[in-house]
Amino acid sequence: MFSKFTSILQHAVEALAPSLPLQEDFVYHWKAITHYYIETSDDKAPVTDTNIPSHLEQMLDILTQEEGERESGETGPCMEYLLHHKILETLFTLGKADCPPGMKQQVLTFYTKLLAHIRQPLLPHINVHRPVQKLVRLCGEVLAAPTENEEIQFLCIVCAKLKQDSYLVNFFLENKTRRPETKSPERAEQVKAPDTGQPLGDAQPGCPEESQVAAAAAATSSPTNNNNNGSNYDLVTSLLNLTKSPDGRIVVKACEGLMLLVSLPEPAAAKCLTENTELCELLTDRLVSFYKALPQSMDPLDIETVEAVNWGLDVYNLKEDAAIFTGKRPLISFLSWLDYCDQLIKEAHKSAATVMAKAVRERFFVSVMEPQLMQTSEVGILTSTALLNRIIRQVTSEALLQEMVYFLLGEEKDQETSATVAQNPLRHRLIEHCDHLSDEISIMTLRLFEQLMQKPNQHILHSLVLRNLEERNYLENKPQEEREPLENGQPQDAVDLEEDPLFGDDVSPDSRLSGSDWLSSSPPQSPDHSKSDGKTEVHKIVNSFLCLVPDEAKSSYHVEGTGYDTYLRDAHRQFRDYCGVCHQWDWRGNPKPFEKCNLDLPFFEGHFLKVLFDRMGRILDQPYDVNLQVTAVLSKLSLLPHPHLHEYLLDPYISLAPGCRSLFSVIVRVVGDLMLRIHRIPDFTPKLLLVRKRLLGLEPEGVTIDHMTLLEGVIVLEEFCKELAAIAFVKYHAAAASSSSP
Repeated sequence: MFSKFTSILQHAVEALAPSLPLQEDFVYHWKAITHYYIETSDDKAPVTDTNIPSHLEQMLDILTQEEGERESGETGPCMEYLLHHKILETLFTLGKADCPPGMKQQVLTFYTKLLAHIRQPLLPHINVHRPVQKLVRLCGEVLAAPTENEEIQFLCIVCAKLKQDSYLVNFFLENKTRRPETKSPERAEQVKAPDTGQPLGDAQPGCPEESQVAAAAAATSSPTNNNNNGSNYDLVTSLLNLTKSPDGRIVVKACEGLMLLVSLPEPAAAKCLTENTELCELLTDRLVSFYKALPQSMDPLDIETVEAVNWGLDVYNLKEDAAIFTGKRPLISFLSWLDYCDQLIKEAHKSAATVMAKAVRERFFVSVMEPQLMQTSEVGILTSTALLNRIIRQVTSEALLQEMVYFLLGEEKDQETSATVAQNPLRHRLIEHCDHLSDEISIMTLRLFEQLMQKPNQHILHSLVLRNLEERNYLENKPQEEREPLENGQPQDAVDLEEDPLFGDDVSPDSRLSGSDWLSSSPPQSPDHSKSDGKTEVHKIVNSFLCLVPDEAKSSYHVEGTGYDTYLRDAHRQFRDYCGVCHQWDWRGNPKPFEKCNLDLPFFEGHFLKVLFDRMGRILDQPYDVNLQVTAVLSKLSLLPHPHLHEYLLDPYISLAPGCRSLFSVIVRVVGDLMLRIHRIPDFTPKLLLVRKRLLGLEPEGVTIDHMTLLEGVIVLEEFCKELAAIAFVKYHAAAASSSSP
């Protein structure tokens, strides 16, 4: 009661007294704080029952006012007093002792507001950054401490200051061997006195109480618990401790602080971050923990369609999530933390990003995901593949994407052979899963590769297809003069589509190339089948694909809106997008000249294309959904702006080496098989049209139709040929435009 009365009386006196010069006022408030420790005998009363919070607030206001009245960057007498008398050191000692109770909270708030409100750089001063560093070490020592909120606010303002002036981080990279040992009570006598800034042993006579109180405060403060396993980057260690808080808001703020620190451009800080802290362990251990909390079996559709996540906005309703599907909450938690790891690596200094990404690869992908993907349980394979597909879709940081690609495909760059396809067990298993007995697993794995091929990483496409096409040894290895004479751009023994009765002139109007005004540009001539007219070349190539499927096996021209033109628009947009992804890889230009190719090397299309071609060869006998996914992957490959891939997949007129196959030759064989089957099915064309209308939702499901799988396969085949024709046309048109531009 007496202390409250004294406080009221003091405020009244202050209100009536004339205003003092700022420095006198500042010193008055500081001495009022130090006198508390001299006069009081009750150190158990909470700090909120004293005038200390008010005096600290007044000191901050005075410092802010002083800075506002002076030239930018000029240090005023109040700030000089604070620095010279090591006020922050003294406050740290009192905060560490938490004397009176709650003082640590007040000190944290004072430090935070001082750094936030004062514009001039304070951290370069040794009497600022040294006590700040000491206070940093006090943060995060105890989980769910009553000062957690103040601790995270303080740490975040320090991080923000380092982000503004990154060189300041060097003050926070402390050599642990040089860190002063914790003072014993005997040595506590050397703690600075609050009032004068002099050692207590030299305290002024007549002030023994002040010396004794300050010494007691220092002596009763708990020894600093480094709790950092040898770390000398205490700012990171304290933030890592606070990421374990049960309060989600504290966790998010701590993650934000770490995001600021990893992005600092100082190499020493990046090195210390990954070598002397537990950041990599925390990231990966938590990722593993969230992954292992997922149900063993989940619907792939749930995994694929769960809403996009953001690590800082993980807001949820447990009952609502459980009602939607089992495992949604753990899935969102896992994807949220993955998003944080990805963003952290994206923002990090390059050297730190590489180390963190490698840690995720070794401690999560290799240790946890690989056994899941290599298991024999079909349910387990399906769930883990769906999760991997979602992970691939979500990863955007260059370093993490690179490590994930190396994990999935290996780092080999040499051409594949049939003897080396199993060199990387995981890569081999994933490609084999594209042709799994389970259609669901096949579809999901094909989707995974389709997703992977759209990522901006050159090694993906090099590993899967391009390394096997580099030498163009899929072509006939004969000098031009030794080859059979060309007829209509093809060898005599090749299948001449225009002479073949299946591909004669009697074709439907929709199958022919429309929009002839698009053919105004002539694409570059190919040395293997030069034409007198570039327009004719494009026309022949496009119609080679459009005429592959014979009339009696076509049904699209009976249904409005399913013509070739729709594919042209899609192909143009998708090709432009792919060019945007691949422009940095310098794929433009003509194929590698023959004289520089090693055509004597035996050609192997590679494991990936082999499985895709095998699947394509069975298009008439596979489920509709499988066929859609196989053709989707092949069309993505065909869209890539690489000259060898374009030649191999989209040029019907290349002269293949003996024993080699191309996409066109695979489709020709399928069509030949189709022609043998058509005549065995009565009313083939009406049934085909009915199936198409059912697939489009234009006809209700009715009686079961015989040969449904084959009929659906024919429809997919027709649409795929139109899509390839559109892609070929768009790519030739783009090549012509680029060759004619200055």
